[in-house]
Amino acid sequence: MSSFQVIPKSAVAEDIVSHLLLLIREKKLRPGDKLPPERELAAMMQVSRPSLREALRTLSIMRVVELRHGSGAYITALEPSALVEHLDFVFSLDDSTYLQLFQTRKILEPGICALAARHITEEELTQLEACVERSKVGLDNPEVYLQADLDLHEIITQAARNPLLKRFMASIRSLGRASRQRTSTLPGVFAQTIQDHQGIINALKAHDAQAAHNAMLTHLEHIEQRLLKEQS
Repeated sequence: MSSFQVIPKSAVAEDIVSHLLLLIREKKLRPGDKLPPERELAAMMQVSRPSLREALRTLSIMRVVELRHGSGAYITALEPSALVEHLDFVFSLDDSTYLQLFQTRKILEPGICALAARHITEEELTQLEACVERSKVGLDNPEVYLQADLDLHEIITQAARNPLLKRFMASIRSLGRASRQRTSTLPGVFAQTIQDHQGIINALKAHDAQAAHNAMLTHLEHIEQRLLKEQS
């Protein structure tokens, strides 16, 4: 564990994240490795424990680290070195980053949804309905709700039958997860999202590309506006 370096005193959590990701890239940390206990790791890197906790939470959102209650932090078995290639810009997890993500999603996802309306199968429509039902059940469990939301958008991307779009959306999946972690705390978002998702599904069922495009755009604007309102 001597690979852990001292982090400059002026560092914030993202510097800790960057260093741990570097160790993964260099294969000094491998899938399944357990990180030292929080107190020990903070001392080795000469950082505050709150900054270390924030960094570990960020890595957990990225699914690079798994935080096991009562056991510690582990490098995931999800080939983190491959994940990291797409995550260099995800370190500054602030509202400006999330608003940039919404701009990107508003350009791409309505078009993806329109393509999906042309190609989606009955099986995929059933899967989307199941995501909405899971969201309703998950109102008291943010992680269940979050995963249902992610799954719904991923199914729609799959239904577009465009491998390039699918690959690009996968490359920002971790940022999307972090963004949803943030926006799920906004007042009224849960109910609004469930309503919007049902509207998207209805358009997909009708195989109406324009309606699907509009429904997805409206959904993204609803969430974006709630984030902007909180900032004002």
